[in-house]
Amino acid sequence: MSDKARKLFEALDLDSNGTLTRAEVIIALRTKGPSLAASGDLPFWGLGDEDASSALFDAADQNGDDMVTLEEFTAVVDRRFGWS
Repeated sequence: MSDKARKLFEALDLDSNGTLTRAEVIIALRTKGPSLAASGDLPFWGLGDEDASSALFDAADQNGDDMVTLEEFTAVVDRRFGWS
């Protein structure tokens, strides 16, 4: 698990409960995404519209429970963004 993935997860976890919902991912990437990309915590190509954010959530929700844990998130993000 990379530090970048952990930091991104924490930035997206708007209610700080240790899991991500689809709404959190969409809202956080829309509101925080540009500043996260500018600071190097998210690749610029990782910014996208609501459909792209939803697709990232779906890829990370490995067990289909509509919640993404840190472990699920980092497994996908590290691979997708080349951080591992």
